[in-house]
Amino acid sequence: MYVCIDFDGTIVDHEYPEMGQPVPKAIDWLLRLQGRGARLILWTMRSDSEEAPLLSSAVQYLEENGVVLSGINKNPEQAEWTSSPKAYASVYVDDSAAGCPLIQPRGFKRPCVNWKKVGPIVEKILSS
Repeated sequence: MYVCIDFDGTIVDHEYPEMGQPVPKAIDWLLRLQGRGARLILWTMRSDSEEAPLLSSAVQYLEENGVVLSGINKNPEQAEWTSSPKAYASVYVDDSAAGCPLIQPRGFKRPCVNWKKVGPIVEKILSS
């Protein structure tokens, strides 16, 4: 099962273009979901430019924390059956998604994903 994961506000605090503080429990849950067979796709607006490697920095952050990505802004298998630019996944986790449980950790600029609630929901979907 593919799971698309946003970056800013979902994995780190909103400090774009800088790298924000880690969202509580985000990496823990990504590693757990990955261990249960989830194929993670980084689904972000970050991109690289000559001035700043913003996307590469996000990928490096995840790799340094043990998160293995199956794709970056695209599903590696979908070119076989669609030309759509939207990354296909069974689940999308994004702080901007309507209904996504959020928390406001002390010192964070904006609310972020509440992984204590979202993690078990995604895990249950994986088990279905």
